[in-house]
Amino acid sequence: MTINIPEEVNFILKKLQDNGFEGYLVGGCVRDSIMGNTPHDWDICTNAKPEQTQACFSEYNTIDVGKKHGTIGVIMHGGIYEITTYRVDGEYEDNRHPQSVEFTSNIKDDLSRRDFTVNAIAYNESNRLVDPFGGREDITKKLIKCVGNPIDRFGEDSLRILRGMRFASRFGFDIETRTAKAVHDCKSLLHNVANERIREELIGILCGKSVEQILNEYRDVIAEIIPEITPCFDFEQRTPHHCYDVYRHIVHSVGVIEPDPLLRMTMLMHDIGKPQACTTGYEGRRHFKGHPKISAQIADRVLKRLRFSNAFIADCLKLVEYHDVRFSGNKRTVRRILGKIGRENMERLFKIQYADTMSQSDYNREQKLSNIETAKNHLEEIIRDNECFSLKQLAVNGSDLIEIGITNGKEIGDTLNYLFEKVLNEELENDRQALINAVKNRG
Repeated sequence: MTINIPEEVNFILKKLQDNGFEGYLVGGCVRDSIMGNTPHDWDICTNAKPEQTQACFSEYNTIDVGKKHGTIGVIMHGGIYEITTYRVDGEYEDNRHPQSVEFTSNIKDDLSRRDFTVNAIAYNESNRLVDPFGGREDITKKLIKCVGNPIDRFGEDSLRILRGMRFASRFGFDIETRTAKAVHDCKSLLHNVANERIREELIGILCGKSVEQILNEYRDVIAEIIPEITPCFDFEQRTPHHCYDVYRHIVHSVGVIEPDPLLRMTMLMHDIGKPQACTTGYEGRRHFKGHPKISAQIADRVLKRLRFSNAFIADCLKLVEYHDVRFSGNKRTVRRILGKIGRENMERLFKIQYADTMSQSDYNREQKLSNIETAKNHLEEIIRDNECFSLKQLAVNGSDLIEIGITNGKEIGDTLNYLFEKVLNEELENDRQALINAVKNRG
């Protein structure tokens, strides 16, 4: 096979070869090219030592990206291209990082230290593919398989557990049997991984096309990083609205919604509080009153622990808290929720409710979907007609009330809220004079 290599990258490979060294593309860029995808990053490796790499590119600016680990950055045409010396890793002391690295002159030694066979492939135009572990065949078979003994690979770097799940979710691959068993057996090692790294891999898993399969097959691993989700496993809902237990409903809804990090994380969290909220009524039917608020409280803990940004957390909690609001054709409800969560989150909320509905039983489904469509139409009308849905849009403000003799701060606030409620409920028109008259007539 031939890989379409960018001009700058091809220049670097030829430059290394012209100076008597090997140069290969390696890892994800080779994997993606074999799969017919366009690589975003081009990783280059060589048998040249870091000082020799710098000498090869002496006419260019170079930077020490990680010289002790063999990586030199070459600045070329406004970009930074990283070149790394072949290496083998020393002992791992913390299930994450090697104590030392040793440079080697053999590309196969370098490939043997990598995580999965699909990432342990090298390529250059002279030798074509160097694939000692059958990575190309595993790509054809759609398999994620560790290089060598999976227990050893995960013991070296436990983040590889989530990386394997992410690759499987992203590409729609299966995890090879021995590797899958090691994923389950080694999951406790994830406690050695920084929460920020867990967050990034989790988002990658959630946004993959096979997310539903991975979340179901490796729910014990998900519970290792989000133990709060464990009570949802096999928790039957016992209501005509649902055909799945709580966890499988959550997972199905994640797979239904578009692969946006915020939307998929919201679906993962939206019903996580249901077991805690559950009560049992007539004939064993279960009810989950207040579960959105409980779910939001749990989500707050999870998202903070995983170091999501404050803005992400704020949006996710709003969406979780309002995901179960009932839109029943009443425009006032749309205006009220719109005022609380804003237009962008309102549009997200409709997508969330659609995914939620499509992950329930077909009981009353058409009516639920119709209500969502009506609410979407109402939102368009509200925005188009510049209807009032927040205090900021009210046609009067504190200064107007002061002019007519209301000077107490609390009374001003109470009066504005009173007028806003009247406007929201369509009992008053959002017109300055009409609102002033309403205040005067109120006495």
